[in-house]
Amino acid sequence: MSEMRTDANRCFVCGPGNPIGLKLEFRLDGDICRSEFTPLDIHCGYDEVTHGGIVFAALDDVMANWIFLKGIRAYTAKCEIRYKDTLPTGTAVRLEGHCTKQRGRLVQMKGIMTRIDNDQVVAETDASFMVDNKS
Repeated sequence: MSEMRTDANRCFVCGPGNPIGLKLEFRLDGDICRSEFTPLDIHCGYDEVTHGGIVFAALDDVMANWIFLKGIRAYTAKCEIRYKDTLPTGTAVRLEGHCTKQRGRLVQMKGIMTRIDNDQVVAETDASFMVDNKS
């Protein structure tokens, strides 16, 4: 587990101090940021399907944490998501984030969410992050 920034303690996705948060833990494995997540029934949108916003939030954070674990502070500038399948609540997934290009203050990232039980891709993201000038 990475060291938590004090200002991220209440982050909805990774903050251990957020009582309603997802509490995902991120790690670098080579040049890929990884995490696992099992959505609960409280994360559903309808008919026991995980809400798309929860899927998006988890993917945004796996990409952002790749950047953070590299010692860079950045913010999501733009993100495109492609939902490829529904995610029933109670279904465990793998999250992966990696950099596809870095130039100047712009970091381009890719995120993938895959079901652990059948390796089906649930969603993919392509995003641009802007490095904070204070980094």
